Amino acid sequence: MHKIDLEFGKDIYEANKKIADEIKKMFEERDIRAVDFMGSIGSGKTLIIEKLIEMLKDNKNIGVIVGDVSGDDDYKRIKRYGIQVVNINTGKECHLDAHLIEHAIEEIDLDKIEILFIENIGNLVCPADFELGTHKRGVVISITEGDDMVRKHPLIFQISDFIVINKIDLLPYMDVDIDSILDDIKKIAPKKVFLTNAKNGEGIEELAKWLLS
Repeated sequence: MHKIDLEFGKDIYEANKKIADEIKKMFEERDIRAVDFMGSIGSGKTLIIEKLIEMLKDNKNIGVIVGDVSGDDDYKRIKRYGIQVVNINTGKECHLDAHLIEHAIEEIDLDKIEILFIENIGNLVCPADFELGTHKRGVVISITEGDDMVRKHPLIFQISDFIVINKIDLLPYMDVDIDSILDDIKKIAPKKVFLTNAKNGEGIEELAKWLLS
């Protein structure tokens, strides 16, 4: 039984990877930079994307795919900026996959965008296993989640290209050791780290420059 389960799981991941590679090729042919934002519910993924849109929309054509288990709250927030945005509801699934993205981009005029931001489902486990065809994958955590997040969820940090530690303005009010988080990142997943306060835009410009570099 375990062997059958493992083989079935392997088939799912391989099928997803094949679709993701095709999506990435499509993006590259159109010179589109695509970024997958992963992270817990409440970490600040949506607000960070909003701040990036505000910073870049005058010079870049941006599209967004928003993933949620249900509802369209984040979709409505992004829609206010007058850009192309698609909402995906996964129902019971705790992650986006390449097949869902394949269908979502059918609703976007890819010839009219240069940057595509994908907001993954709020979860620090499932999204790590499913590539979406993006050029960069990042994980957003917030100070309010504690200083043991990297130790508890190592895989998602290890497969990411960058890490955002958000809500740093709350450090004086939280019993959280930022040095412990940074030390865990250095030991477990030595990636590019951005310290942000998305509420006032602190650190967003540095993130934007790096994503477009």
